[in-house]
Amino acid sequence: MTTDRSQSNPHISVIIPAYNEAAAITSTVENIANQLATLSPHWDIVVIDDGSRDQTADIVRVLPAYLRTTLVRFSRNFGKEYAISAGLEYASGDIVICMDADGQHSSALINDMLDKWREGYDMVYAVRQDRKVESHFKLWGSRVFYGIMTLGERISIPRDAGDFRLMNRNVVDALRKLPERNRFMKGMYAWVGYKSIGIPYTPLPRSHGVSTFSRLKLMQLAWTGITSFSVIPLRLASAVGGLLALLAFVYGIWVILEKMFFHESIPGWPTVVASLMFFSGVQLLFIGILGEYIARIYDEVKGRPTYIVAEVAIPQPEEPSQA
Repeated sequence: MTTDRSQSNPHISVIIPAYNEAAAITSTVENIANQLATLSPHWDIVVIDDGSRDQTADIVRVLPAYLRTTLVRFSRNFGKEYAISAGLEYASGDIVICMDADGQHSSALINDMLDKWREGYDMVYAVRQDRKVESHFKLWGSRVFYGIMTLGERISIPRDAGDFRLMNRNVVDALRKLPERNRFMKGMYAWVGYKSIGIPYTPLPRSHGVSTFSRLKLMQLAWTGITSFSVIPLRLASAVGGLLALLAFVYGIWVILEKMFFHESIPGWPTVVASLMFFSGVQLLFIGILGEYIARIYDEVKGRPTYIVAEVAIPQPEEPSQA
């Protein structure tokens, strides 16, 4: 690829993580392929089937060769973060773009991302503009999550930016070098750095079906991000522990002074029992937080692969028609 981006026709690879998207995957791939064909003569698409239980893999496997679509099928469901990681491994382009399989990421936005890349940006991410229509659970959860992630940390995760983004090859190579098993891609995008910019977008309506990303999965993903890229829970445990110890010390001094100078009786069992239950609950809570970090260390030292690929189906070139 030439160093002058404004004059180059880069090879563009689009990676599409897919889980139970049989109804939408064909139209999604076709829309993306049609857009890519207008932007560069060199492009391809990689669909990562994340252990789908429907016919997603079968449909992708028989897509026409002109759609230039490679299927990477997992042996089971590993999760979207791992599907994206696999896509980065199998994408060969100078530019790699990550898009969802449900058709909500507009392929027309690829042109705007490419314009920003030609201006010199190594990463261009789409920032959602429709948060106000989401549920209060998502709105407040998003505020709490980003608030925690920005407390005393060296990386800044762009608010409302998802996985829909363009990455230059140097960004992709840097992400591929990160070895951790507990993967939170938003944090990893921010951690590797490089010159980045966000562009606004509004998701399109889903072409088929409903989202399989439940509230529980959102909470699990948020907790993975917090424990992978922040030590705030541990620092909070230390701060609360210190504060409670100080309060207990002050209270103990007050009881002694009250007995010595005011001849008041020391509070009885109700106070003692309530205090013990409270402090025991706090201790168990923080032991649980510490256990979460230890569990992640345990996962890392086992050294298991982050995912297992059961099949890679590369599109075969069409045979020339007989005259």
